[in-house]
Amino acid sequence: MNDRIRVPQIRLIGAEGENHGVVTVEKGMELARQAGLDLVEISPNAEPPVCKILDYGKFKYEQQKKANAARKKQKTQDVKEIKMRPGIDVHDYNVKMKKIHQFIDEGDKVKITIRFRGREMAHQDLGADVLSRVVADVEETAKIEARPKMEGRQMIMVVAPK
Repeated sequence: MNDRIRVPQIRLIGAEGENHGVVTVEKGMELARQAGLDLVEISPNAEPPVCKILDYGKFKYEQQKKANAARKKQKTQDVKEIKMRPGIDVHDYNVKMKKIHQFIDEGDKVKITIRFRGREMAHQDLGADVLSRVVADVEETAKIEARPKMEGRQMIMVVAPK
């Protein structure tokens, strides 16, 4: 049976990036105290764990700036909705199509809704015709993500940028 007490050891990197090798935790704390900085565990899963002497507040600030920069670069894809009626007129249809093209160019998905009221429910083929015109008009710039389907009194279709 081994009666030796195992002293925890770490791989230490100094404030200037110099490698101090494998030292005890107490020695690392002492070196950090002498430098007036903190001992921060960088890689806990390594064998032995890697620690670095640095200013912890500055370290956290830099990490936050990196996270914000990464978040700023990513583009979130919103779902915009365009509502139409089965008996939509040509000019109104063209205005809605211009808006759909604008949303697709900005990288957003577009949910196109045809709302039926009263007796229009008996003529769902008119709504399907409007959506097929939309598909024909956006086929170069967008792909159909959800085919037209009825949900209650609405016919819904989703298009996304290619």
